[in-house]
Amino acid sequence: MADVIRMPLLSDTMTEGKIAVWNKKVGDKVKSDDSIADVETDKATMEVIPYVDGTLLYIGVEAGNAAKVNEIIAIIGKEGEDISSLINQSSPAPAASSTAAEAQAVTTAPAAAAIEIPKELTVIRMPLLSDTMTEGKIVVWNKQVGDKVKADDSLADVETDKATMEVIGYTDGTLLYKGVEAGQAAKVNAVIAVIGKEGTDITPYLSTLQSDGTAQAVKESVAAAPTPSAAPQPQAIAKEQASDHRLKASPLAKSIAKEKGIDLHQVQGTGDNGRIVKRDLDTMSIAPNAAAVPAFVPGGAEGHTDTPVTQMRKIIAQKLSESKHTAPHFYLKTSVCMDSLMDVRKQINAMSAVKISVNDMMIKAVALSLTKHPDVNSSWMGDFIRQNHHIHIGSAIALPDGLIVPVIKYANQKSLTQIASDAASLYEKARTKKIQPSEFTGNTFTISNLGMMDIDEFTAIINPPDACILAVGKITQTPVAVNGAVVIKGILKLTLSCDHRVVDGAVGANFLQTLKGYLENPISLMM
Repeated sequence: MADVIRMPLLSDTMTEGKIAVWNKKVGDKVKSDDSIADVETDKATMEVIPYVDGTLLYIGVEAGNAAKVNEIIAIIGKEGEDISSLINQSSPAPAASSTAAEAQAVTTAPAAAAIEIPKELTVIRMPLLSDTMTEGKIVVWNKQVGDKVKADDSLADVETDKATMEVIGYTDGTLLYKGVEAGQAAKVNAVIAVIGKEGTDITPYLSTLQSDGTAQAVKESVAAAPTPSAAPQPQAIAKEQASDHRLKASPLAKSIAKEKGIDLHQVQGTGDNGRIVKRDLDTMSIAPNAAAVPAFVPGGAEGHTDTPVTQMRKIIAQKLSESKHTAPHFYLKTSVCMDSLMDVRKQINAMSAVKISVNDMMIKAVALSLTKHPDVNSSWMGDFIRQNHHIHIGSAIALPDGLIVPVIKYANQKSLTQIASDAASLYEKARTKKIQPSEFTGNTFTISNLGMMDIDEFTAIINPPDACILAVGKITQTPVAVNGAVVIKGILKLTLSCDHRVVDGAVGANFLQTLKGYLENPISLMM
């Protein structure tokens, strides 16, 4: 069946997105990691990736026009497939609240005493690229002050707490100003660059630019801008033409190339107009000299390594610190015999094309338990407690940069195979940084499983806005007394962290008893 591609929600104030350019046309073959279009929102310009293979059968919005959030912008399916029933299913999301719009107006308004920036200058701001983003780190500037800029050039690569994205100026001119250096961060909506006519003196506007939320003013970058009479040397021109900003490559491809030590100049892109995409790098090996050789340190000498904090790690620190110091945590522990569950799982996997993990069965058991204990499926909202009627289970996974929590939505309504399929897809998107904000938000309960890492038991910090989080250890062969005899059973230890403002001890204990019943009688998970 054909897949409908809708206008994604890319920021909290976004109500519509403008199709800047279609990278594919009706009838073109599409790969899952192709960019089919560039979408300009109120905060950023982003690629639309379909994540499916097929043929582009329908374009709902022409380039230059806007579409409401959730409106159908394209359909991908089999060549010749009848899609008439899908074309009329567009259901745009409601407009953003006036509160959000007012907040944006306050944020973007320049200081009263500042000099107004003329229309001839295009101000580029740090975009909001996820719902948890408060600032973005400039990984690399692809243009320098004085460089010519085309409308579709990537000015910089920005690292957020969830992904690395390109910032595109969408205007022709000369880069006159950089508001933050590579390796440093800027707050959302801060001025990070200015584009205009070559030779334009922006000194009178520096106070306005620097007081308009800019994370760090870089005055020397303005002074370094060449005047119209300063012609670049041939050697400098050659170097510019050889630099990475001349390459057409997706942010994911750039990230993989950096990790593997691959020179993108040596890669033949198979994407649109020779654009390098992930599949072009999948079969390439790591360069021999890519791994860093440790520097020699004399025996007994003192030393240390300082590693800059990534945006993801900053958000983890902020959110979990707030949770630990705000929510009064208490912990409940229980042990579960997993022998029956392991037997049932083995039987299911012998028959099912989709392999079921212990964590998939844990997600299902937790979801069913929450239907019987809705107080645990709740959130502290300050002056009221919100009891959620839907059950969305967050499943925490570890990435090299930190932790992310993909969300299995409506887990209580899904079969084990549906949960396993959804989880595998979300985990892969998270690892490749293709996961979308809607796929890692909205959790009502979270599971953190370290059993596969040989951890017996642990306690976890509550993941806001949840009231509880379940810490899952490994299954250990343990001597257990049964009817006066000692037998060996597979025992799993669970620890439930609870927010005492929402969940009392008895409520949490009853929930754990119900969960234990499902796990020790796994046939009930399929009834």
